[in-house]
Amino acid sequence: MDSLIYSLNATLPVFLVIVVGYFLKQIGILNDAFVKTANKFNFVVTLPVLLFVDLSSTDIIGDFDLSYVLFCAVTTTVVFLGLWLGARLILKDKSLIGEFVQAGYRSSAAILGVAFIENIYGDSGMAPVMIIGCVPLFNIFAVLALTFEGGKSADGAANIKKSIINIIKNPIIIGIALGAAASLLRIDFPVIIDKTLSSLAKIASPLALITIGAGFEGRKAVAKIKPTIAASMIKLVILPAVFLPIAVRLGFRDQALVALLIMLGSPTTPSSYIMAKNMGHEGVLTSSVVVTTTLLSSVTLTAWIFLMRYFGYII
Repeated sequence: MDSLIYSLNATLPVFLVIVVGYFLKQIGILNDAFVKTANKFNFVVTLPVLLFVDLSSTDIIGDFDLSYVLFCAVTTTVVFLGLWLGARLILKDKSLIGEFVQAGYRSSAAILGVAFIENIYGDSGMAPVMIIGCVPLFNIFAVLALTFEGGKSADGAANIKKSIINIIKNPIIIGIALGAAASLLRIDFPVIIDKTLSSLAKIASPLALITIGAGFEGRKAVAKIKPTIAASMIKLVILPAVFLPIAVRLGFRDQALVALLIMLGSPTTPSSYIMAKNMGHEGVLTSSVVVTTTLLSSVTLTAWIFLMRYFGYII
């Protein structure tokens, strides 16, 4: 019961903020111009600042665990490549491949991970190390998928060049790189700068959720219900079912295992919608998966936590 209450408290408020955004759009308080501007503001400013703050405040050297980081990185890479290959083979609407791949693997690791583990154990534990191992790859792979699967024909060399340029100039990836550098250099920012960055970082998640709700197009989402269900099942059920037993076999337990659960089985991050929209994709499939995984994750995360506790893998 404690796990159920915790998961409901962690996920339902997120879903309800999306609902608020949708409601405000329906009654005319928000409009399409707001959604477009807010998406760009999130992409260029608040999400990069959020990741910068998360990483710059992490002791990368002190918390670093090479085997754990490698497991996160290798797992993320295998999942991404498997999803991309599977999507190319199975999806009939090829314009959806980039969004499907990103929505199927990209978790709320940075936004939800730290809070989730702190709520269980009282500190962030292995969440920052997990973020180091997967979040940079989450974003790099998202740029690759959204660039190569943009729904427009282009030769391979042009796509490779375009993807490299998109990775280099992507604000979220820049935020990650600067945050890691600040952590490694142990930069101690003045209180004024710290508070300013913190204020901007706190805007990122609620504003992203509001824009997802305001930009949600119900009729178009219903037309994409099959890929939405498929991506949601992959995100919440299949990935944890495949990779958590491997993690257990390798000896990961407690906070490390919970952090991996967040990496594999938490809701699709709202920033995936922001990135899809800002890279020229429709965003309907992405927003549908974000909404669906956010709603269902209160059940699936609770089930995974219950199973791990039942078998004695977490305490």
